[in-house]
Amino acid sequence: MYTISEIAQIIGGELHEKFNSPIKRLETDSRSITFPEETLFFAIKSRRNDGHDYVEEAYRNQVRNFVIECDYNRFSHLSDANIICIKNSVEALQKLTIHHRNKYNIPIIGITGSNGKTIVKEWIYQLLQKEYKITRSPRSYNSQIGVPFSVWKLDSESQLGVFEAGISQVGEMEKIAPVVRPTIGIFTNLGEAHQENFSSLKEKCSEKIKLFKDCPVILFN
Repeated sequence: MYTISEIAQIIGGELHEKFNSPIKRLETDSRSITFPEETLFFAIKSRRNDGHDYVEEAYRNQVRNFVIECDYNRFSHLSDANIICIKNSVEALQKLTIHHRNKYNIPIIGITGSNGKTIVKEWIYQLLQKEYKITRSPRSYNSQIGVPFSVWKLDSESQLGVFEAGISQVGEMEKIAPVVRPTIGIFTNLGEAHQENFSSLKEKCSEKIKLFKDCPVILFN
């Protein structure tokens, strides 16, 4: 568990704090909030949507902790909300979960490849779940946002982490590799999936294997 002030310090944000709030959960979707009193809502801009448009909806649903990347004055009327202002919410989310990942000295399996990441992750889970308390990516959470959400689930009971990481363009793996920081790497295969943003299979392979920088053990087909 973190406090809102600790998180502001970790991500380097400007905190407008109204009360000291404990944070256990992260959220980007105002429709998925289940425990608002312990949730930190990240307002994230994408090509199709802007999470800042849903801050007030989350507030109406009792969320009181937010990370935004716009002028604080836009939401200053939310009088009892803690708001952290940051330049880039996705980068802040990744920075927070890098800090969280580094607290755990346990085996972490990182899986990447063009296909089969989720199947391999679930296969490993089925094989080892009776021997280890495993924290793993839910469903196919392997994106720039999905990976941090997966790693955030690590806690004091975790004995093994199994996380998948996917990319769709150059430069993405460098950002999420430190979030996973695997001690065991698995490369499933190399294929044409998401090839449109890479100049060649060689370039895509070079980008994917950045997940395994400083990884002592790598398995590949």
